[in-house]
Amino acid sequence: MKTVRLTTAQALIKFLNQQYVEFDGKEQKFVKGIFTIFGHGNVLGLGQALEEDPGELEVYQGRNEQGMAHAAIAFAKQKHRKQIMACTSSVGPGAANMVTAAATASANNIPVLLLPGDTFATRQPDPVLQQIEHYHDLTISTNDAFRAVSKYWDRISRPEQLMTAMINAMRVLTDPADTGAVTIALPQDVQGEVYDFPEYFFQKRVHRIERRVPTVDAVKDAVELIRRKKKPIIICGGGVRYSEAAETLKRFSEKFHIPYGETQAGKSAIESTHAYNLGGIGVTGNLAANMIAKEADLVIGIGTRYSDFTTGSKQLFQNPDVEFLTINVSEYHAYKFDAVKIVADAKLTLLALERELEKIGYRSEYTNEIEMAKSKWNDELRRLHHVRYNEQGFVPEIAGHLDEVLPEFYESFGSCLTQTEVIGVINELIDEDAIIVGASGSLPGDLQRMWVSRKPNTYHMEYGYSCMGYEISGALGVKMAEPEKEVYALVGDGSYLMLHSELITSIQERKKINVLLFDNAGFGCINNLQMDNGMGSFGTEFRYRNKETGRLDGSLIRIDFAQSAAGYGVKTYKVHTLEQLKEALEDAKQQTVSTLIDIKVLPKTMTHGYESWWHVGVAGTSRNPKIMEAYAKKENELKKARKY
Repeated sequence: MKTVRLTTAQALIKFLNQQYVEFDGKEQKFVKGIFTIFGHGNVLGLGQALEEDPGELEVYQGRNEQGMAHAAIAFAKQKHRKQIMACTSSVGPGAANMVTAAATASANNIPVLLLPGDTFATRQPDPVLQQIEHYHDLTISTNDAFRAVSKYWDRISRPEQLMTAMINAMRVLTDPADTGAVTIALPQDVQGEVYDFPEYFFQKRVHRIERRVPTVDAVKDAVELIRRKKKPIIICGGGVRYSEAAETLKRFSEKFHIPYGETQAGKSAIESTHAYNLGGIGVTGNLAANMIAKEADLVIGIGTRYSDFTTGSKQLFQNPDVEFLTINVSEYHAYKFDAVKIVADAKLTLLALERELEKIGYRSEYTNEIEMAKSKWNDELRRLHHVRYNEQGFVPEIAGHLDEVLPEFYESFGSCLTQTEVIGVINELIDEDAIIVGASGSLPGDLQRMWVSRKPNTYHMEYGYSCMGYEISGALGVKMAEPEKEVYALVGDGSYLMLHSELITSIQERKKINVLLFDNAGFGCINNLQMDNGMGSFGTEFRYRNKETGRLDGSLIRIDFAQSAAGYGVKTYKVHTLEQLKEALEDAKQQTVSTLIDIKVLPKTMTHGYESWWHVGVAGTSRNPKIMEAYAKKENELKKARKY
């Protein structure tokens, strides 16, 4: 048996260079590159291996471990999970920083390979710098925190363990049904240990991502269910994009007269202007999709996890005769809602259903309901695009919460821009093939409802984990995946403050991204939630501590985000008027460096819920009558919802 004498770290890098995927006959490298932040736990192991011979792996220098891992997730998501990035950090806080990103990847079923350094396998120097000591179990380290948020986890305590660990890592990373974060913990001494690896471990491996074929019986059951139904609705989930089934779904909906609503992950699989595309559905959905969903007698979920935001906490579908058909590569997700299920590839399943439904001449019994619903929403969308502040009698979209704050904001920030009008202008002025990136706050709701995607795969929203801080890192990952397109991160001030350090990486790599920062001086989304449920405004506005009251109810904090980003070398703009916004958007297109547009928008000018309900944990007892009223409302809505 021929062998190659390498360190564990060198063998790992050599192995990653030999991994390929094949999908629909197209073969490509699976691991594009590796993000690094070096510390004592990985610099002399993986760092040495990458310096000496990275092969074809592109090595990137991250600025924050969570941020670089989010960029890796966004890259894989935009590549439809057909190509990935790896990430390496040191042990301790470096590794702990990546735990959040691991959760983001696993919640969204996006593959990412995490390679955190670990404490010494020999334990000779224990406790090594940054080591947590557990008196009851010396095998535990920071990296055990990854177990709860990884789809596969392993620790390499001996060099020869690397082989089975990495083969299993590739199994999970290329599994459409259950992919996510894969964590391989690497003790720093083991990284440098030498072993005679068999040459066959480094042979070229092609991981075929196969389309699972639907069974005849499953298709028969589904056709029988559809045949009985008059007003079905399709939920277009992220699986439609990953299966690359968009054109098939478009034809299917047209042929059988079936409308579809989009999840956050499924949005822009098909352009928003398609006749059967109702737009976003659920808690952050629009009027059209939610109106049709309430009356539907069949819900056909394609590639969706049926999250609470998609289903309105299982309360959205109110037809007493409603039933569910699920098409999903994941058996776990297919079992939800007691659905008739087809555990198979979305594209192949739609083709099989199309053939069988044509044989029986099926067509839904919608008359003009689809057109009417879309027309009502389009009227509302036009209204939202033209919501403008006036000092006398202005009623914000989210009224009755902080109405008195609007004049204060106007006076303090010198801006009376509304969030919905700003979104409309951005949607109109950026390129049709530009990609927008979002994740958290009120923007995902506004964008799922309002954003008109004119080209496929131009809407990139991380909403499985809704991780604050994803937006800018995610935009970098998207730009790396699609370098020829303009990429825009739409981010609130709260999320920007949490994590924006990969702006530096975008400058370093000359990967231009555009940051559209909506500053409304607070965590506006959660302020809406607390006040909608009877609370006051508590800990969600960005205000100085009041010396008299001791509470955070002083004047609003004014932050010059443009000035801050300019120090990084970013081209920045300050926006207080629509004219300034339009000029900034046009000028940003001409730049070759990353840009940031600091947009001051009035609080409470985002969109509202459009006949949706979200189950949240309202206090069951309180001295505040408004909270008791909110609790009673919650209990009443809960009676309308399915229990599982």
